[in-house]
Amino acid sequence: MPTVAEIRAFIRELPDVVSVAIVQEPATERLLQLDAGQRLVITPGRIGRINATIRPACLRLLTGTVQQPNHTGTRFDFLLDEASTKRLRLDPNNGTRFRIGTDEKRYRLAKVPAASIELTDTPTVS
Repeated sequence: MPTVAEIRAFIRELPDVVSVAIVQEPATERLLQLDAGQRLVITPGRIGRINATIRPACLRLLTGTVQQPNHTGTRFDFLLDEASTKRLRLDPNNGTRFRIGTDEKRYRLAKVPAASIELTDTPTVS
């Protein structure tokens, strides 16, 4: 069994993003396994809903896919699904804060607080 230091050194030497992602997937699955009984783990690719505590109110209850976290893991980009993108585009309370083109199918919100994300999918663990 390799040591943690050896694993970290191996990951640092990976040549590209695809190689790192291949290592990241089983690591994420293992985290989900370990944390399944304790709490929900917000990771990129999970499906969720923005809860009713967020401001501005036009973002409340929108649904989509969790994207990359900030460096502390306290905020995540959130890719809205098509229905929520349309809802935000047409929301009269949105005004000009979130400018969504009429041809844009899915809109990415930046820096949504982790505390405002409710996961709605079942984690895939093996």
